[in-house]
Amino acid sequence: MSALKAAATRTVKPLVGDRAWQRLRRLAGRAPAPQPPKPRYAEMSLTEIGLGTGTDKARTHSYTEHYERYLRHLRHERFTLLEIGIGGYANEGRGGRSLRMWKRFFPQAQIVGLDIEDKSFVDRPRIVTYQGSQVDEEVLRRIVAEQGTPRVVIDDGSHRPEHIRETFRILFPLLADDGIYAIEDTQTSYWTRYGGSHDRHAPDTTMALVKDLLDGLNHAEFAEPDYEPTYADRHVIAVHAFHNLVIIEKGRNDEPSNRGAESRF
Repeated sequence: MSALKAAATRTVKPLVGDRAWQRLRRLAGRAPAPQPPKPRYAEMSLTEIGLGTGTDKARTHSYTEHYERYLRHLRHERFTLLEIGIGGYANEGRGGRSLRMWKRFFPQAQIVGLDIEDKSFVDRPRIVTYQGSQVDEEVLRRIVAEQGTPRVVIDDGSHRPEHIRETFRILFPLLADDGIYAIEDTQTSYWTRYGGSHDRHAPDTTMALVKDLLDGLNHAEFAEPDYEPTYADRHVIAVHAFHNLVIIEKGRNDEPSNRGAESRF
């Protein structure tokens, strides 16, 4: 017995009695070990949080640094973030790493995930998952109706161009007017096994959609007098393209044409 324990025995035991002393000894033996302090997520970057959760957005790819640049203004806002694709494929009990990252980075946000597989094991306070196809309009509209208008949509789903284009057609009009729409893994636009094309000018790929959005930014300058602007033409205000990632800002693209100043150029 250490000197400290011996001193405690001599001093305390006579005061509390043998029975209470034995109980105190049992409680002391069961005392839990000190726990390390919890991470202070508010002081961490999105990349640091993403590395902690193990999402490939921070490891395999370099998406988190771009996301933080365009989403950090929402860090302490209350809003809905919808991510298509939860990860883990059909493996039971796998997936949800990026959803956990978003929850930790956005402490006031509702985080929603959609996957073709059942990922309900990921559900936690402020994280809710749905099972269904990313091109099922009924499912997408139900998510918005139940979880609120999303201010951020991230397409990390099948990566197939036909799915990406259809999901954008459905969800972009449902996005908040000042929202952000992201498309990940755009490299599959060039991969035939994902439905892409080796032809960089193919009109039905993911990158063809992105190029159309870029043209649409300048729809007021189109020469066709009977051209009718699309919804995307009128509501995409910026397109930021990075390696395998595109971030689209939504707003009102209604600036008038500069065609009257043509003679000055």
